Amino acid sequence: MKFDIALLAGDGIGPEVTEQAVKALDAIADVYNHTFKFNKALVGACAIDETGDPLPEDTIKLCQESDAVLFGAIGHPKYDNDPSAKVRPEQGLLKLRKSLGLFCNIRPVKAYERLIENSPLKKEIISGTDISIYRELTGGIYFGSKELSEDGQVASDGCSYSVEEITRIAHLAFKEAQNRRKKLTLVDKANVLETSRLWRKTVTEIAKEYDDVELDFLFVDNAAMQMILNPSQFDVILTENLFGDIISDEASVIGGSIGLLASASIGSTVGMFEPIHGSFPQATGKNIANPLASILSAAMMLRHLDLQKEADAIEKAVEKSLELGITTGDINPKKPYSTTKVGDFIADYITHPEDSNRNFRNIHAGQSTII
Repeated sequence: MKFDIALLAGDGIGPEVTEQAVKALDAIADVYNHTFKFNKALVGACAIDETGDPLPEDTIKLCQESDAVLFGAIGHPKYDNDPSAKVRPEQGLLKLRKSLGLFCNIRPVKAYERLIENSPLKKEIISGTDISIYRELTGGIYFGSKELSEDGQVASDGCSYSVEEITRIAHLAFKEAQNRRKKLTLVDKANVLETSRLWRKTVTEIAKEYDDVELDFLFVDNAAMQMILNPSQFDVILTENLFGDIISDEASVIGGSIGLLASASIGSTVGMFEPIHGSFPQATGKNIANPLASILSAAMMLRHLDLQKEADAIEKAVEKSLELGITTGDINPKKPYSTTKVGDFIADYITHPEDSNRNFRNIHAGQSTII
């Protein structure tokens, strides 16, 4: 099969980690007789520098005409440190979500047994954690009306949701729960916010169509506490945009490294797949960034394209790299491997799993077996 993939590497470590994801996908193409055509486009700070626009129209058009979008990271200190900047890299990402109708963000959070000691939480607390977070992505306070008084003393951000916006993501989350442990938790603030009360009423009605799924509710402040006290209680979490942003980032520390966390943003047509870490400018160009989140995002892309065996192959290669300690310094500080060496290993394992002994020795010797 042939697939056109829009490659938006973006800023900072984005190009470095997406390069490793491309290696893994090229290996998949060789083994499973597929063709992935990667078409590069600008987004974020690099797009502002070249065109003045964080999301040029050519990039939008390319994404709309592709089978999927593989995204890196956006952001640059010169914008982060300038609150007065009128054009910002993040505007490009928000506009892209809107342009592609990407209303549902999916973030899997898993505690790998091999990495439990890396987590700041106790082993007995996080062991067995396996969560799928469904965050509404194109509504809420991020996209509401924004006002600043003429004297600069008062600011406001409007938050609104419609039943339609809630319904479309709720059905996706319930279906995910049906395929997992059959539990869905709605995170809201229904004791205070009218939008949250609409969420709770709407999701309660939809739950009647999924009688095999247990539905419960948590206020967002309690959910944040429970994420630390007992994260393994969660199966599928459904929530609105702002709460999802906060809860999913909090959950990212459970596994011991944010460099392991992939995400998918999906809608009615093309999907976008990206690691949740930022552009990490301090590591840019040093070949030390963890590429596993980008590689796992590629696996999520394959599942979206209905290539299940191919996605399994990438995930098995990632698990083997963790098992053998062939990882970057954020996970293996005593014997770190470079970004490119980790990518080489993943691609090599996908291509030659039966030659594991020879290949592993070469990798440990600092040699790549990729030809």
